Formats: sequence, structure tokens, C-alpha cells
Amino acid sequence: MWFSFWKPRDRFSLEELRYLTDQLQKTHIVNEVNKDFVVEALRSIAELLTYGDQHDSSFFEFFMERQVMGDFARLLKINRTVTVSLQLLQTMSIMIQNLKSEHAIYYMFSNEHINYLITYPFDFHNEELLSYYISFLRAISGKLNKNTISLLVKTCNDVVVSFPLYVEAIRFAFHEESMIRIAVRAVTLNVYHVGDDSVNTYITRTPHADYFSNLVSFFRKQCIDLNGLVSYENPGHYSTSTILSAVDEIEDNLFYFSDVISAGIPDVGRLITDNILHLLILPLLLLSAGADAVNGIQIGAVTSLYLLCCILRIVKIKDLANIVAVALFCLPEAFILSSEVKLNGSMSGNDFTHDSQQGGLTGVNTGCLRVTVPNVASSSQIHPEDMITPKQTNCGSSHFSVREALLSYITCGNDVQALGSLSVLATLLQTKELEESMLDALGILPQRKQHKKLLLQALVGEGSGEDQLFSSESCLTEDSISNELDGYLQKLKEQYGVLCSFPEVGTSPRIHRHQVLDALVHLFCRSNISAETLWVGGWLLRQLLPYSEAEFNSQHLKLLKDSFKKCTNALLEEMKGIWCDLLVTVLCEEWKRCKRAIEASSPQKDPKCILFPSQKASAEDGIPSESSFIAGERMCELVKVFVLLHQLQSFSLGRALPDQPPIRPPANVPENSRATTAGLDISGPKPNTEIRLVDAVPCRIAFERGKERHFCFLAVSMGTSGWVILAEELPLKQQVGVLRVAAPLAGSNPRIDDKHSRWLHLRIRPSTLPLVDPAKPGPYSKVTTKALVDGRWTLAFGDEESCKFALSMILEEINIQSNEVMRRLKPLLDLERVVESSNSSLHPFQSSRPSNSL
Repeated sequence: MWFSFWKPRDRFSLEELRYLTDQLQKTHIVNEVNKDFVVEALRSIAELLTYGDQHDSSFFEFFMERQVMGDFARLLKINRTVTVSLQLLQTMSIMIQNLKSEHAIYYMFSNEHINYLITYPFDFHNEELLSYYISFLRAISGKLNKNTISLLVKTCNDVVVSFPLYVEAIRFAFHEESMIRIAVRAVTLNVYHVGDDSVNTYITRTPHADYFSNLVSFFRKQCIDLNGLVSYENPGHYSTSTILSAVDEIEDNLFYFSDVISAGIPDVGRLITDNILHLLILPLLLLSAGADAVNGIQIGAVTSLYLLCCILRIVKIKDLANIVAVALFCLPEAFILSSEVKLNGSMSGNDFTHDSQQGGLTGVNTGCLRVTVPNVASSSQIHPEDMITPKQTNCGSSHFSVREALLSYITCGNDVQALGSLSVLATLLQTKELEESMLDALGILPQRKQHKKLLLQALVGEGSGEDQLFSSESCLTEDSISNELDGYLQKLKEQYGVLCSFPEVGTSPRIHRHQVLDALVHLFCRSNISAETLWVGGWLLRQLLPYSEAEFNSQHLKLLKDSFKKCTNALLEEMKGIWCDLLVTVLCEEWKRCKRAIEASSPQKDPKCILFPSQKASAEDGIPSESSFIAGERMCELVKVFVLLHQLQSFSLGRALPDQPPIRPPANVPENSRATTAGLDISGPKPNTEIRLVDAVPCRIAFERGKERHFCFLAVSMGTSGWVILAEELPLKQQVGVLRVAAPLAGSNPRIDDKHSRWLHLRIRPSTLPLVDPAKPGPYSKVTTKALVDGRWTLAFGDEESCKFALSMILEEINIQSNEVMRRLKPLLDLERVVESSNSSLHPFQSSRPSNSL
């Protein structure tokens, strides 16, 4: 009987829930004395209601009957501790997230209890309390639909006049803590995706519409901060991880813009478009992209180019993309004047309603600069003055349109400017929201799209589509371009205060296309541009001219041929260089990579790469400039450029690119070679294996101070590979030894000591190059200097004749090795003869034959 009296209550029972609610209703003040009990009661109630929602509906019926939600609100009023506030918010979040019953959610959201908790003046100086509060708002937003959202808003005459959940959430939209910002964005997206028209009207009216302009202003500040991190005045001042973190934040913001737009609220899409253009793109990004030297500019040209790529790639708004494209034809000063108009009050910065846009622009036209393209309708040829060359332009000059500045970066800018400009053009070309007429006006409409458009016109019998279809100068018709451009030119003028006028705009694409092509050809002739950037240019050219015969003229072909010839001569020198043994391997690998890169659907170079300084090794990394690693880096870069120019040459001749480079197979190793005589097989020397020591020369070397060892020295080559070998002679076998050490022959740079004629100095480079290793570093990390330092051998021979013989043996084997590399690559270099207009029998090898010594 006593055991029955003291029987504990079942933890998951209605009796337990009744007990807890009774105790809470008897609580008249919450302080340090009873806070622990209240906290435990709130936690247990959440647990019981979650259990009941899945197993027994009577739990929630009791909860409603006893009006426990009212008790929760009352507890806040009598509470004197932060702990209880925390637990109450957590309890509400758990209940809202876990209750599956629609009936339960309706009850939770009714009677204004939720709105009371949302608007309660918590002390948000407590960071933990703020975190719980934001989680509470996020939990509520997760249950929103067209039925539940009506329980959380107040209306007057069917117009929403209050929506505490949304209003309180956006108060923390720009909190310094990123997790808070992310949660607030989740709340707003849940609101936008409900699709309630009255709520959508509420959030796009003043003052709540200011949220979108504040978003863009916040994003603008992040862009300016990023520019400070990547400032080229102090390159490397900030760590790569810091810059990548800032880039991730910027891209997250843009994806949020994209998610908001995808909710399908027309006014929201227009607000975001207007604010991005008004506050960011026109007065900041396009201005600095076109004129890096304008006084008072807040952001660099390279950072602007990257941000333009990001915005166009992520924020999919048709008007935004097309207005940006049209604005590229304007002078940078037009954006300065447009910005000044807004600052002077002629254009509202926050109210972006249609009426205010139209009414606030009176008189703006007189302050806008005009960009005029001359009438070239009667011109049948492209004149030299129509082309953009390095001598004609001043990179980043404010006297040229933004588009001309982009082309000048390609022809005379530095590597990051060229890559940034190419990335912008590539992004525009891939922007599906951009009208084809815009691409054609910019001169970057892919030829396959031109043919498709003209084919459709020919099929329906429109104009001269059939005549233009097979013309090398085909482009969209003047009418089709002008009609589509006019609308966006008008929008740029009326809504954004920037005026660009294009008389006879339909005739300009041909010139513009030649300007782009000319800039790309000049890019391939530049020696101060990285191979990766040139590959992006190759990709762009491949997109513009997939059939190759189109718009190359004799000047372009000559420039490409001359550039290829210089690169070929440099490659011939590398065949005698430090890494000649890896040259064929690197060339075959880079051939495949380059072919994939220029034939890919998009550039393989991420635009964010332009934000980082060159990752090439330098003396600052502790690597001497004469080291083999620097030479290997230079060799890899040269091979990449050579492969690209070779493929462009094939491309310009209308040839298909093979999957493998046209090189010869390995030759059989002669029977009388030192490698064969020594007994080496195709796999090369292996430590602790026996070899024959024919031609080997006795020597001494000390790998540790004071510990001199005796070896037999031998230099051998096998195909494109070669080694210097140290072996220990076996006393019981004549001219047979055990191989102890082998090092690469190439790059050994043999030299007899000036003061000791019996000493031979050798440089011992690494057997592999990290740049061609599968485990090479990522695109934003530097190669570690460990194990990249060249070794030094000093071999001491018994007499001068032995030392000289060892030297001649090394030079002879290096020469054999280099000749084999040349023999294998000869078909690849024979393309030079195909390009020559005459059938000269002179081969590049004949004029650049290597000597027999180093």
C-alpha cells in the first residue's frame, strides 16, 4: 500500500502535463529561487507536447483547454531572470518545429500570443538570448503558408497594416554576427515564398521597401571592403583565407538576392534591380571598371570586373543584364554625372516606385554624356583605325567607353586586368538573360547563334536572312538590333539618368566584332600574360569563331604566326634545358588540358582567381631565381602557351584538333648505348641493383662532413630520360657494381672547379616537378619550398683526365637525350612550315640546331 502511495508519475503521461501546468499557473513571480523549477517545467512541457502530437491528441487538447499559451505570456511579465526567457523561447521553437498537426499550429498562431512573444522587449544585449529569439522567428517562418500567415498579420480594409514577424526579423538583417544574418534571410525567404498578395504589397511599400535598398547598401560596403583586402598596393598583406571568406560572403549575398527574386514577386525583383543599378553597378562598378584613375573612386578596376562577373552570373534578372550591357557603351563620366544627379535630389534613393522614377528625372538628360558610334553603313571594309591596339588606347582611360576600356585591358593591361576583362566578356556571352542583339552589339555573339538566327529568318522568309547566312560578315539585321536596343537605351536614360545614343547602331556590330577579334589576337601575341589567362582568351575565340574561316584576316594570321614562331624558338631552347626529360610528358598533358579548356562549355578559370596575386614561386618564397624549380615553372608556362598557339594555328587553318599532340613514339634504345651496356631496362635505374661499370670513372664524394665515400661514376641516357649514377664496385666481379644513388641527368650543369681541376661540380635537381604532379597545390595556395632546393655534388677524381672524361660523358649523354626530345617533337613543330606561305624546305631545327656542349 505504501509503495502504491509513493508511486511516481509516468513521465510521458497526461497526469505529468497536468501537474506541470498547475504548478506554472500557481507561480506568481519568477526569480532566482524558483527559476530552475520553471525552466525544467517549460522544457518538459515541450517534450510532452511533442510526444503527444505523435501518440496521443489529448495532450494538445489539454494544452488548449488550459490556455497554457497565455501562461507562457504571463511568465514573461513576471520573469526576473534571463534563464527563463531563454528556456521559454527554446520551448516555443521546439514545439513549433515538431508539431505536425495543422490544428495545433493554427492554435499556436492564433490569439495573438505568438505576436506578443515576437514583440516582447527582450534584452538583446545578451547574445545567447538574441540567438534563441532569432531561432524562434525562424521556426515560426518555417510553418508559414497562405492560411497560417493570415493569423500573424493585422489587416484594415483587407490591407495588411502590421506584420511583426517580418518587421522584427529585418531589424537584425545586418547584424555583425553572420549566423544571425543567415537566419534572418531564411525568415524573409519563407515569407516571400508564401505568395500572399496582401503581404507582398506590405513588404514592398514604404518604409519596409527600404530593406532592399539597405541590403544593396550593405552589399556595396562588403564590395568596398573586399577591394581593401585585395588592394594591389599591398599585395599579400591579407591571407588567402581572409579574402576567400570575404568572397564567400559576397557570393552568399548574391545568391540571397537570386532566391528573393525566385519567389516571383514582381515589385521585389524591380526593387532589387533598381537598387543594384542605382547604388552599386552604375556609380561604382562600371565607373571604376572603365576609369581606374578617376578621383575619389572607392574600388579598383579588377575588383569591379570580378563583381560584375558575380552579379551577372548569379542574379538572373533580364533587365539588369541588358542594362549593364547597354551601359558598357557609355563613358565613365556619364556614371559620375548620374550619381551626382541622384545626390542632388533629382532622383529618390529609397522610393523606387514607378511614379517617382518617372517624375524625378526631369532635366536629367542635359547632364548625361553621349556616346556616338559613327555611321559605317557604307563601309564594306574594316579599317585599321577601327581596331583597338595597344598604341591607340590608354588602359583604364576615362576618355573611352567602358567597353573600349575592357578591350584595352586585353591589349595592354596587366595579367589580372586582362583576365578580368576576358571574364566579363565570357560571362556576358553565357548570360542567358541577355538579348542576342546585345551580344551582337558588343561584338561577342557566337557565330553558331548568328547562323541559327539567320537560318530561322531564312526559313520564315524574313529579309535577307538567306543571303547573310553564308556570308562571312553575317550579323543580326539592323532592325532587329535597333528595336531591342532602343527599349533598354530608353530605360537607361529615363530610370537611371545615363544617356548613350547610337546612331545607326545596327551597322556597328561588324566593327565591334572585329575589335574584339583584334584584341584577342593581340592578347595571344603578348609575352607578359600568363598562360591560364591566354587559355581564357582561347576559349572566348573558340566561342566566337567555331568554324575558323570567318573573320581572320591576313594581319591576324601573320601576328599569330609570328607569335607561334617565337614560342617555338623558346621551346627549342627548353629541349636543351633543365627539364627536357619531362618536356614531352608535360606537353602531352597540357595539350589535353588546353583542348578541354577551349572546347568546354564555360571557361575553366574561376573569375575569383583575378583577386589573388600571382602564385608563381619567387625569391620571397625562399627559392633562388636560378633554381631548377623556377626553371620548371617557366618551362610549364611556355608549354601551355605553345600548346594554345599551336591549337589556334590549327584552328585558324580550319583543322580539327586531335586528342593527342602529333608527336613521334619513343625510339628503340641503341645496343651500343651506355644505358644498354650498363644493363638498364626501360624502367630506369633502381637502387641496390647490379649494373655493369663499362666507362665508369672512380671518384670520391662526401655526403656528410668528414665521411668520404668511394664510388664509380656513370652518366647514361635512355630515350628522353637520363641519369647520373654512383655505384659501388663489387670486389669479386670485375666491372660490376651495385647502384647506390641515381639523380636526373638533365639540369646537372656540370662544371670543373676553377681552382681544383680534378673536382667536378654537379647540380642535382628534384626528379619530379610539383607543377606536373597530380598532388599539386590548389589554385589559391602556394607551393611549399620544402624539398624544392637543388642539391650539389662535388665529385673528386684521381686525375684531370678522369675528370674531363666524366664531364664529356655527361655532355654527350645530355646531347643524346636532347636530340631524342627534338626527334619526338619534330612533327609538332612542323606546323610552322604549313603556315608559311612559301614551301620553304628550311626547318626550324636547321636554324636553331643545339650545340654539343652546355
